[in-house]
Amino acid sequence: MRSPTPQLIRIGVRNKGCAGLSYHLEYVDRPAKFDEVVEQDGVRVLIDSKALFSIIGSEMDWKEDALSSKFAFKNPNIKDACGCGESFTVGS
Repeated sequence: MRSPTPQLIRIGVRNKGCAGLSYHLEYVDRPAKFDEVVEQDGVRVLIDSKALFSIIGSEMDWKEDALSSKFAFKNPNIKDACGCGESFTVGS
């Protein structure tokens, strides 16, 4: 029997990289108990409750060019980022 195909994306942050935090995306079947559910234009995305203050107010967009396809984040909370752009620090 096949397992159900995940229908949602959960966005969180993990301790990673030289600047401290990195985005973490995972497919899930349903929201966790404290996930924040955000819906726009019929698309539902979950925000991990532990990441909420690090990414509140952020915009997420899908970007494609000749070399790559990826989610791009515009996060107003970032105070510093590493040179390669893979990790960031948020300020209070």
